[in-house]
Formats: sequence, structure tokens, C-alpha cells
Amino acid sequence: MEKLGTNKLNMQKLLAPAALVILYIVFSIFGNNFLSLDMVKNILESSYYIGFMAFGVTFVIITGGIDLSLGTAMMCAALLGGFSFKQGCPLILSVFLTILVGVVFGFANGIFVAKLKLPPFIATLGTQMMASGIGSIITKVQSQTWPTATAEVFGIKGFPVGAFWLIGFFLIAAAILHKTKFGRYAYAIGSNEEAARLSGIKVDNWKVAVYTLSGFFVGMAGLFYAAAYTTITPGTGSGQELNGITGVIIGGTSMAGGSGTIYGTVVGVVLISVLINGMTILNWNIYLQYIVRGAILIGSLVLMAYRDK
Repeated sequence: MEKLGTNKLNMQKLLAPAALVILYIVFSIFGNNFLSLDMVKNILESSYYIGFMAFGVTFVIITGGIDLSLGTAMMCAALLGGFSFKQGCPLILSVFLTILVGVVFGFANGIFVAKLKLPPFIATLGTQMMASGIGSIITKVQSQTWPTATAEVFGIKGFPVGAFWLIGFFLIAAAILHKTKFGRYAYAIGSNEEAARLSGIKVDNWKVAVYTLSGFFVGMAGLFYAAAYTTITPGTGSGQELNGITGVIIGGTSMAGGSGTIYGTVVGVVLISVLINGMTILNWNIYLQYIVRGAILIGSLVLMAYRDK
């Protein structure tokens, strides 16, 4: 019986990679130029800013929390960084400010959830609205622009160099989650918060740290979103958090907390990026795309519930 259970878990770990391969084959057959270098570039561009959000929220979901402010906080960070650059700040300071804004929002979420004992859903929903308003007020509802960060790599002109940064931070996030006390405590809190507290873990402090780390990755997401798309529009970003959260869930992280991997999150993020670009190249209606993405999210949750049961 133990061997049978292990085989089931191993099969479930293969579901997301298998779905990714199937999607890629389907879109390659029915989509024009889906195998082109330009499409590779588009998939990478959409992968790395979603990936940065997903890395951070993986830690949050493992602890049993959620963060709905990812998208608007990302846009707010990019807006304020772009605004400072437009006002004459050196680029390096604008980059630092962008990351700092994400960290501040993450820290605030941690305080609301861990110290003030607000439900994560409500606390981060409030932060989501605050981030949208702050970005719009400071920039006076004016779009902000950033310089493009691209290069020619492997013969692809305008190659999104953020992909290399994503790989580097994937390795860092994986090491933190799987090789350090920080990661072990995140799993412990998500598995049984009260047991973790009784064992001597300062749960509230570690929760604040987890949300702050997620905020750092949100700042990085804002930075590389700006580098990829250059123009940031106030009032946008709502809905982007669902891409990051869906990637995490598809990658096998349990919404109940206590389980998940960064490796699975990467697969889930690439799958979401392939799906978005594939449906776009097939000229699917945007509302139909929402239906498909929602169905995939629900299907992933159903499979996860079956696995947990």
C-alpha cells in the first residue's frame, strides 16, 4: 500500500509537466509560427514577471496564507520606480525604489496578517486596493516609461535578459525553501501552526518574514515587467495576481499549506505562459481565455483536493 501511495504521488508530480508538453504540441500544430523564435521571446517575457510573483507567493501559500495584492503592488512598484526615473533619479536608485516598494507592501501584509490577526484574504484585498490608489495618486494618473532591458542571445533579437535573472532567483528561492531553516519553518507553520508555536517557533515573526520575502519578489516582478513592456499604466495590475497564484497551484503547492516546491512552481508558470500566448496566437476571445484559465485553476484545485484526501 505504501508503494502504491508513493506511485500516486509521483504520477501527480508528472501531471503539470505532461500538460505543458501536450499544450505546446497542440499550439504548435494549430497555431501559426508558435515554434518561432519570436514566440519563444514572448513566452519568456510573460514567464519571468509571473515567475517572480509566483516564487514569493509559493512561500506564502505553503504557510497557509494568500496574497491578492501581488498584481497591483507589482504595478505600483513599477509606476513609482518609473516616476522617480522620470524625475531625474539615477536608474540604479529607481531600480532600488521599485524593489523597496514591493518589500514595504509585503511587510505591511505580514503585519496585518501575523500581528493584527486579520484574515489573509481580507488583509491583502485591502492592500490590493491601496496599491492601486497610491500608484495613481503619486503619478497623477499618468503612464510611466522605463528603458528596455534586452539583448541578442542565441540569434534572438531583443532577447528578454530577465529570463537569466529568473533562473538565478529560481535557484536562490529553491535553496531558501528546501535547504534553510526559513523554508523548514514555512512548511511547519503551514502543516500545523499551533504545533509549530508549541515547538518554540515564533510563528508571527516568521509569517511577517514570509510576506516580506514575497514583497521582495513582487518588487522584482515590477522591475522586470517594466523592462519587458516599458510603459506602465496607472490603475492596472488587478488580475495579474491570479496568473502567479494559478502557476503555484498548478505546480502542486497545496492551498491548505504545508506542501509545495519551487520546482513545481516553475513548471506551472511556464504552463500558464504557454497557455496565454497559445490562446492569443489562436485569436481566442479574451473572455473565452478567462473561462479556460479559470477551468484549469478549478481543475487543479480538484486534483489537489483528491491528492490531499
